[in-house]
Amino acid sequence: MPELPEVETTVRGLARYLDGARLVRVEPRRADLRRPFPTDLVQALTGATVSGMGRRAKYGLIHTDRGRSLVFHLGMSGRWRIDPEDIGAHDHLVLETASGHVLALNDPRRFGSVDLVDEGALEEWPTFAAMGPEPLGEELTAAHLKSALAGRSAAIKLMLLDQRIVAGLGNIYVCEALFRAGIDPRKAAGRVSGPALTRLVPAIKAVIAEAIEAGGSTLRDYAQPDGQLGYFSKQFDVYDRAGEDCTRCGAPVQRFPQGGRSTWHCAKCQK
Repeated sequence: MPELPEVETTVRGLARYLDGARLVRVEPRRADLRRPFPTDLVQALTGATVSGMGRRAKYGLIHTDRGRSLVFHLGMSGRWRIDPEDIGAHDHLVLETASGHVLALNDPRRFGSVDLVDEGALEEWPTFAAMGPEPLGEELTAAHLKSALAGRSAAIKLMLLDQRIVAGLGNIYVCEALFRAGIDPRKAAGRVSGPALTRLVPAIKAVIAEAIEAGGSTLRDYAQPDGQLGYFSKQFDVYDRAGEDCTRCGAPVQRFPQGGRSTWHCAKCQK
């Protein structure tokens, strides 16, 4: 699944073609993805000019001069294709700009979503209103984590995946951040010490920033809008490295199931 760095990379890639562009064609090519396309999508966006791009957690935002924002989620396998040679069966939404560029939202598994939200109501949109702070924002501090995790018996790894605690974190980057901070992913969140949380916050920020710089991680279907692959996967310390040597101490990286997902960690380095 594309995580925050992949979505940020996607938004930056789209901005080169969409920012300031006028949309002359808006074509949903089926009725729905994970849920139905907005009924007024074509009417609302055809002829509109893109006034800016943005991201909230794992959602991309395309703002327009009509005060409406297209909010997209890439689901498990979604990506945008730029000027494809042809429109295929898995290209479910097509945008064309006045300059002739064609952008196709491709989602073979159809777990993504597209919504239209009034720009002034984005913060209050229920999906966003329930979210915690952005990983790279100033609001993510050790004090925030200490307050949000106080008394929680669930594992720290699972709490960090809760979008109400921190917005946009996913399995890959949580595993990597916990390794850098030296925290056992199974430890009860409420029992993670203050010094450990102080280490964890910059670890989260560094992992996310480095992944964005590397263009994300190419896993299964993900690629950037221009077709380029992300290369942060070549920098993984623990994720998907079960049985390989820990990059820090040389002990074998371990994998175990946790909360319906796999977790990777170094038992020697993470306490």
